[in-house]
Amino acid sequence: MPTELAEGVKAPASADFKGRKLVLYFYPKADTPGCTREAIEFSKLRAEYQKAGADVLGVSADPVEAQDNFKKKHSLGIPLLSDETHKMLEAYGVWGKKSMYGRTFLGITRTTFLIGGDGRIARIWPKVKVDGHAADVLAAAKLLPL
Repeated sequence: MPTELAEGVKAPASADFKGRKLVLYFYPKADTPGCTREAIEFSKLRAEYQKAGADVLGVSADPVEAQDNFKKKHSLGIPLLSDETHKMLEAYGVWGKKSMYGRTFLGITRTTFLIGGDGRIARIWPKVKVDGHAADVLAAAKLLPL
């Protein structure tokens, strides 16, 4: 059973970004209304994230082809990762039981992690509400030292 992730804990699999801030946002499904708004908001702020020394990565369980189509259709300026095996989703604790309209199923809980240059989780936003979220994360990233 994975360790409960919390602020201050070493983030799973973030060694490739050592020395840089990293925003990992997990979203349920490419090209759905909420996920599209969220991806567009993060894309619009990409230059500001770069100035703050932060990289932004979106992650879902969609296949690479769906991710590529989503990115192209909406001219997204941020990388999107496909985790069809759910390895990363499970490591971050965002894959699990969900319910909607009385139906229970496995899926991704919309969650964002801000990871510092030291590889530790600086902030977690669980059960994200999309509107204004990318700007809130940017404000936190600007305050975080490298």
